[in-house]
Amino acid sequence: MAKNPVAWFEIYVDDMARAQAFYESVFAVRLQPLGDPSDSSMEMQAFPSDMASYGVTGALVKMDGFAAGGNSTLVYFGCDDCAVEAARVTAAGGKMQKAKMSIGEYGYIALALDSEGNIFGLHSMQ
Repeated sequence: MAKNPVAWFEIYVDDMARAQAFYESVFAVRLQPLGDPSDSSMEMQAFPSDMASYGVTGALVKMDGFAAGGNSTLVYFGCDDCAVEAARVTAAGGKMQKAKMSIGEYGYIALALDSEGNIFGLHSMQ
C-alpha cells in the first residue's frame, strides 16, 4: 500500500448541475468535464488538480444505477481554515452537520451535507 492510501475519490450525485454549483461555490473553484463522452450513462466533473503536489483529486459522478446520499464514505477536503468553506455551505444549498471543532494536535474539522445529501468533511490546521 502507498504511504497515502487514498488515490482518488468519487462523490455520486443525482443532479450534476446542482452539485457542481454547490462545490464550485463552497470551494471557489471550477470543475472540468471528465470521462468518456461515448458513455451517456455517466457524467463526471473533476476537481482541479496538480499531479506534482501532495494530496488526491476526484470527481462528481452521475451514473445510472448509483444514487447520491446514504453512503458511508467520508471525504475530507483540505483547507487553509475550514471555517471559511464551512461558512459557504448553507448559502450554496447544503447543510452544516458539525461546525469547526478542534481535533487537538491534528487541527480542526467541520462536517457538512452537500446539495445531494452526501456528507463530507473539511480539515485545516488552523
